[in-house]
Formats: sequence, C-alpha cells, structure tokens
Amino acid sequence: MPTLSVDPSGTYLSLETATGTQRFHAIWLRDNAQDAETRAPGNGQRLIALRDIPADTRIATAQINPDGVVQVRFAPEDKTVDYDLAWLEAHSYDRAAPSTQGWLAQEIEPWDAGLMGNVPCGDFAALAEGGQALRDWLGQIVRYGFAKLKNAPVEPGGLFKVVDLFGFVRETNYGRHFEVRTEVNPTNLAFTGLGLQAHTDNPYRDPVPTLQVLYCLESSAAGGENMVVDGFAAALRLREEDPEGFALLATHCAKFEYAGEAGVCLTSRRPMIELAPDGELIGIRFNNRSCATITDVPFDKMEAYYAAYRRLGEIIDDTAMEVTFRLEPGEAFVVDNTRVLHARKGYSGEGTRWLQGCYADKDGLRSAYHAMMRDARVEAAE
Repeated sequence: MPTLSVDPSGTYLSLETATGTQRFHAIWLRDNAQDAETRAPGNGQRLIALRDIPADTRIATAQINPDGVVQVRFAPEDKTVDYDLAWLEAHSYDRAAPSTQGWLAQEIEPWDAGLMGNVPCGDFAALAEGGQALRDWLGQIVRYGFAKLKNAPVEPGGLFKVVDLFGFVRETNYGRHFEVRTEVNPTNLAFTGLGLQAHTDNPYRDPVPTLQVLYCLESSAAGGENMVVDGFAAALRLREEDPEGFALLATHCAKFEYAGEAGVCLTSRRPMIELAPDGELIGIRFNNRSCATITDVPFDKMEAYYAAYRRLGEIIDDTAMEVTFRLEPGEAFVVDNTRVLHARKGYSGEGTRWLQGCYADKDGLRSAYHAMMRDARVEAAE
C-alpha cells in the first residue's frame, strides 16, 4: 500500500511504493499540475508561466485517497491538485545521475552484423493502411535507427509516399530529392560504381537532416549492396577499447564543410560523437569526404585525437559491425542520419542502378510513432 509524507519544510513530499521511495518538490508538482486552470484540456499546454506560481510555494497537506489519487494542497495559493499515482511513478526524477558517458535511452538498441538475419522491414501496402503494421515499423526505426520497405510502387517520386507515412520532406540545396544513378561501365566518371565508406550524410549542415530515404527504381548491376553500420554501437565499442579516445571525440569539435556548387558554402562545428549534458549518446557525425581542417583540439591532444578518429573509422569499417542488403526496384530504406551510417558496395559486370533519395526529419517520425503508441494504450485501457 503506497504511503506518503511531507517534509516539515513543505518543500517536498516522499512517496513510498513497491518500487521504492520517490521524492517530489513542491514547485515541480505545482508546475506539473494537470488541472484546467494550469493546462489546456484539449492540448495539454500550460496556461500559466512559472512567474505566475509563487516562488515560496510549499506543500501544506498531502494524502493518498482511496481511489489511489494523490491529493496535494499548496500554500500560499491554497490550491488543491490531484495527481495520478501511476503518472507520478512514471515521471519520477529522484534517481542517481548517470555516471557513464555514452549511455543510451531505453528505447534504443545497439546492433552489429548479428542483425543481418533479422533486418527490420515492412510491406508498403500494409504500412499505407496504418494501424499496427505502421506502428511496429516506425518503432523499429526508433529502436534500430533504420528499416527497409518492400513492394512499393516502381515509379519516380515514389519515395515521397514513404515520407508521407510519417512526416514531411526536408528540402535542401539539392532540392526535394536527389538522383543516385550509377553505370558499371560509365561514359562519365560521375556515374561511378566505386564503393563508398560508411558515413552520415550532410554533416556540414546545422542541423543535419535527421532522416534519409533511399528508394530503388533500377538495379540490374551485380554488386552495389547497401550497407548500414550502427554508429552508436561503434562509438560504444571505441569507449570500451579507449575511454580517453572516446572522450576526445566527444568533447572536441570537428569541422565539416561543403562548397561544391556556386553560391553554397555549408559549414558546421560539432563533435563526431555527440553527448547530451548528462552523458546520453545522442548523435554521430562521420564523413571523411566532408571533414574540414580540424583546429579545435589543443596541440597536446591532437595526436591522440587523430588516433581515436582513426580507430573509430576502423571499427566502422569492420565487417563484424555491418549489415548488408540489396535493394530491388520498389524497395527502400529509411535511416536515422544522426545515428546510423550508410554505404554501398562496389559494382562489377554490367548493368545500371538508379535510386532516388530525399531527406526528412525524425521528429515527425517519432511524433507519429508515439501518438500511435499513446492511442494503443488508451484503447487497451478502455
């Protein structure tokens, strides 16, 4: 049976449940009140600013009602607010701060070549219907950072129908989409069949496009398999091998630049391994072709920085880290460009390969997924 007590100062309460004791500050509770005077019933947005809450807010009384609702009366407002017990437990912040640099959110699952036999994939027709099929496919992208799609229309512009499943195209100086055409025996070296090292796209942008879609229209050439590498798994492997090298790539900025066309000079200054202030691993930028001159590393650390940079590249190149698959016409894949690196193998023989690509942003994908998860929970509770 849950119990609670209020600190004599009234600045916080302690809630004891089967999972342990959790403390909640008075100002936090008041700011997160769900009543109609504090939050708009329709969209949940706050109707008041923090300045509207007395700075000396404290808990006057608190109790757990028989229905499991935690009822709190605040002074000096003399305002009573009800809190759902499960909501409080789900939003508890009374826990030790993470001690590890590079920890991952619970919904993220790192992977390596072992995922080869279970590449996440969805059928376009089923996804277009929405429902559980789409929810599960979006969830796989959230968890693994990429997913394939099959049986889509073999038509130019079909990739926009993929983006329509979850969000919006992000237009860049390359346009709403770009062409990836390759001929094994080209008349122009621009249409090369050479392989590409695994990389994240557009690291010179700030912010980078957070999703990329590659959509196959022709694939008659031998070879040219797509390859993906989990940048988070690569970074964590570097951390295990060389914690100091990991820290160097996470705490010092690299520079990236693209000035390959008239009127365009894109630059960014960001670390190759990006951590949140509390140490969560949230991003990877790795693209040797677009890396500019690195000048933000002190002289006495530059040599070690380059050693860590080299080792991260070796880990990314390790076949034990890669998942490969071949895209056939009407197939596509979506990749989280802040996490998963992508590449292609080289070609041999004769034939052509035509893909179309575009960018989107994962806030739309995550929004679609979390909204569907919320609706599923509501439906299950009814």
